[in-house]
Amino acid sequence: MSAGSRSASFEHRVSVAPMMDWTDRHCRYFLRGFSPRVLLYTEMITCAAILRGDRQRLLGFDSQEHPLALQLGGSEPAQLAAAARIGEQAGYDEINLNCGCPSDRVSAGAFGACLMAQPQLVAECVAAMRAVVRVPVTVKLRIGVVEAGRREAMAAAGAEYTDDDFARLLAFAQAVRAAGADALIVHARKAVLGGLSPKDNREVPPLRFDVVRRLGGELPGVPLVLNGGLRAAQAAAGPLEWCDGVMLGREAYHRPHVLAELHALAWPDDGWRAPSRLELAQRMVDYAAREVGAGVRLSAIARHTLGLYAHEPGAREFRRRLSEGAREPGASPSLFVAAARRAERLL
Repeated sequence: MSAGSRSASFEHRVSVAPMMDWTDRHCRYFLRGFSPRVLLYTEMITCAAILRGDRQRLLGFDSQEHPLALQLGGSEPAQLAAAARIGEQAGYDEINLNCGCPSDRVSAGAFGACLMAQPQLVAECVAAMRAVVRVPVTVKLRIGVVEAGRREAMAAAGAEYTDDDFARLLAFAQAVRAAGADALIVHARKAVLGGLSPKDNREVPPLRFDVVRRLGGELPGVPLVLNGGLRAAQAAAGPLEWCDGVMLGREAYHRPHVLAELHALAWPDDGWRAPSRLELAQRMVDYAAREVGAGVRLSAIARHTLGLYAHEPGAREFRRRLSEGAREPGASPSLFVAAARRAERLL
């Protein structure tokens, strides 16, 4: 499938979206077991938190998580530059700016999807980060933004995507690219601000892959990653013929084996073999033993691994054994393998 790539220099053909409260370091370590090449993202971390908070807690990660990108939230160029420099020094492989999150909390902080209405400001932010780091600087965005009350938002969410909508998207993309953005990750839905919840924003505005493909046609040579609604590996195969990469979110979390399937599609000739589920469980025993020894609760790790047997006959038993057992006082990391062996007997 490599022949379909629009940009040979852009390597990250499969990635896992930054997801608040989900893609923490324990989740990322688990997901890494399904592919050595899939690009993983942190949760969005605000510049203020990095500049004023506990950087080790916020930015710490295991070396096995590479390749790994840091997603930043912010809208002040100098702060973003400082945070990006810290991220690069911490060892991240890419710095990403969030211009796609539609939550009210994010918009109130003047970052996220609301920034799409300010392309010049975003361009200044990208230029400031680009000037101080050597790793790639990327931008995650939506195909448009609607600001409305709920009734108007519901109508707008289903409205036709107009030429004016596309003109605004193209202008935004051109501005941030000219400022130095190395790639654009495009969620193929409009973001509705003020009228829909973040959950609604993942489902109600219609997906418009055609808009992202049209954008790619207007920006030849600009690495473009498609995000939104991708669940099955075969469904992602088509877009990989016309864009540089695909980004999965909730499906990768709930059924992580899709990453191994995508690895086989995106890099068929690299000779990598996906570990068995039992091998992946053993990998988590070794990791959890170290983390629990450092004071981490086993349940904080186990909650991210419940999808190991998703869509398999032993899935329910695995989830039950792991979720209940991890909450018991003195629970041992060996629980991962014990639950996996029980699931294996039901396959």
